[in-house]
Amino acid sequence: MVALAIAVIMAVLDATRTVAASQLVMTPLATSWLAVSPETLNTVQEFVRAKIHPLVWDPVITGILNQPGFIVFGVLAFLLYAIGRKPPRRIGRFIAES
Repeated sequence: MVALAIAVIMAVLDATRTVAASQLVMTPLATSWLAVSPETLNTVQEFVRAKIHPLVWDPVITGILNQPGFIVFGVLAFLLYAIGRKPPRRIGRFIAES
């Protein structure tokens, strides 16, 4: 729910900027993160490069950070929903509706 709420907030901010600028505006996640907390972005970058591998940061995480924030959090919300969703109960050959 938190990821979905953040996605909606970021989408509303981009929609507001789009209307104000009269052109499509999609803010990258890195720009939003730098505006909110630049220290944590630098800390995460140093951690990933030192503890995991420098190649994980540069092509992988940088690519994610260059995507619009509402899309990243929307995909994250969907993945978390899919992981946490309970499969439907099966009774014999039929699926029970609940």
